[in-house]
Amino acid sequence: MARGVNKVILIGNLGKDPEISYTPSGLAVARFSLATADRRKNAEGEWVDRTDWHRVVLFGKLAEVAGQYLAKGRSVYIEGRLKYDSYEKDGITRYTTDIIGNNMQMLGGRDDSSGGSAPRQQSKSSPSQPPDIPDDDIEEDLPF
Repeated sequence: MARGVNKVILIGNLGKDPEISYTPSGLAVARFSLATADRRKNAEGEWVDRTDWHRVVLFGKLAEVAGQYLAKGRSVYIEGRLKYDSYEKDGITRYTTDIIGNNMQMLGGRDDSSGGSAPRQQSKSSPSQPPDIPDDDIEEDLPF
């Protein structure tokens, strides 16, 4: 039986500095929002810009590197997988979609937060997927 494919590739700019936390077992977790932009023509033939926001989560060494080098406005390439989840808050079920990153490449120069295209540094996690963290190790109720 085929296992399927769950792969996401994004290039965008950080909406805020990464938030770094640690699980009870000491595993680093980085969370940040990533904006991607799209331009299309509307029914009247005018160009319209649209921005989509994505919640990105990195684990381990990759999370530590993100916390050290990424900042609001910085351009970055993220490769990973989609993870859907839900939780209840104030009696209301809320749904989340996260990008669990397993590859990251910082784009632009050392001090460039405007998003140049020259790669600066590449960081990869181990070839395996990031570990599945128990739900009680990660706070899922922090919307970006």
